[in-house]
Amino acid sequence: MVTLLRSAESRALEARHADARPPLMERAGRAAADFAIGLLGRHPGRVLICAGPGNNGGDGFVMGRELARAGLAVSILFTSDPARLPPDAAAALETCRATSADFCREVPPGSFSLVVDALFGIGLARAIEGDYATLIARINAYPGPVLALDIPSGLDGDTGRIMGVAVRATHTLSFIGGKPGLYTLDGPDHCGAIAVDNLGLDLAGHPGALLAIDDFRTCLRPRARNSHKGSYGSLAVIGGAAGMTGAALLAARAGLKLGAGRVFVGLLQELAVDPMQPELMLRSPDDALAQGTTVVAGPGLGTSDDALAILRRVAGADSSLLLDADALNLLAAHPVLANRVARRTAATLITPHPAEAARLLATTTDAVQADRVAAALELAHRFNAHVALKGCGTVVAHPDGQWRINTTGNPGLASGGSGDVLSGMVGALLAQALPAAEALRGAVHLHGAAADALAAAGDGPIGIAAGELIPAARTLLNRLTATHA
Repeated sequence: MVTLLRSAESRALEARHADARPPLMERAGRAAADFAIGLLGRHPGRVLICAGPGNNGGDGFVMGRELARAGLAVSILFTSDPARLPPDAAAALETCRATSADFCREVPPGSFSLVVDALFGIGLARAIEGDYATLIARINAYPGPVLALDIPSGLDGDTGRIMGVAVRATHTLSFIGGKPGLYTLDGPDHCGAIAVDNLGLDLAGHPGALLAIDDFRTCLRPRARNSHKGSYGSLAVIGGAAGMTGAALLAARAGLKLGAGRVFVGLLQELAVDPMQPELMLRSPDDALAQGTTVVAGPGLGTSDDALAILRRVAGADSSLLLDADALNLLAAHPVLANRVARRTAATLITPHPAEAARLLATTTDAVQADRVAAALELAHRFNAHVALKGCGTVVAHPDGQWRINTTGNPGLASGGSGDVLSGMVGALLAQALPAAEALRGAVHLHGAAADALAAAGDGPIGIAAGELIPAARTLLNRLTATHA
């Protein structure tokens, strides 16, 4: 498991191990040197380390010292006042000066086999501008490998927000734990391949981590030969107002193909049959609700008075309930209903995109995106719900404060109906008796992995239709279940 640490947690750990031997800066710099040597291979060439005015720069000095001692040609670009360095970084600078490393105040001429970003770490408090912005532009224009230490400079470690400008690295080596900002919002476009070195520290007990297969695979069980459709639950999908029946049908098809024993579709717009999936049982919303052991409400629901009345009845169901799309918009517009949902005793799950999350939190989309982890955790607390805040690096948060960031998926998911398919996938796993946390984590992972499989086959990321995710996810689920057996 890759533990994720927000800035306050990282600083607390650093403070707790301030007297560690060897010091954490020594461990980080040595780890970075080893990583760089492995990256460069048998023909290392020249290395340029861009060192900043804080502890990130100190990591770079230790790295430069170790690389120089290993016989590599090292240039260190350092333009700050040495007298203003933190004590550990100042000591690292002196030990580096005692080696063959060449110090410079401008980018030296010639080519480099590797450029290292050791300018700013997670302590950056304001937007980068001036000479450092110019330097970052030069780093980003470099055609070879760029290694960022801890986090690409200019990227907020908690949020993935760009602070003025940010380094675009080909590789990032994060220290102690991963940083949420590496994996969500703009982080994935700036970090390249990410490695994490815990520097020998014990990270047990922290609530954040990358979403991994082991977060749900233990709940997957091969099907017994002696089973029937009732063994795998009944999923009710409620939605599909006029002009939006496709959303409900996509969710229902995903529920069927991901293993729910029976799928009832409660459509506001009456439809006799789904000609592409006649196995679906199309009913009135109330009839479907009465049949479901698990309920998904919201895909194509609309926000009419009829939709509101149905959602009020849905909120009273004693089954697991996933709310998405217009169901979330109705909650945002009707606080009494929202409070009723928050008081439910059965499991509640919500899967908002950032705009829906903003409505639920009475804030702006920009505010949600400015700290996606905090927004997801607040939603989980406010609604006593399991939450998937969709987007680049979907954040999954739970009422107990645990959270995960998903790394599967690609831009092919940015198409209409993709969220409806995710809702149906979650519903299918819930219907098959997976606990709410594991069902949500599993569906989010499979949803992204299905898009990745389509892209790997040459069928994406451009032009992936939401319906194509369903058979790809089914294949992956069957493989995982068979492997776990």
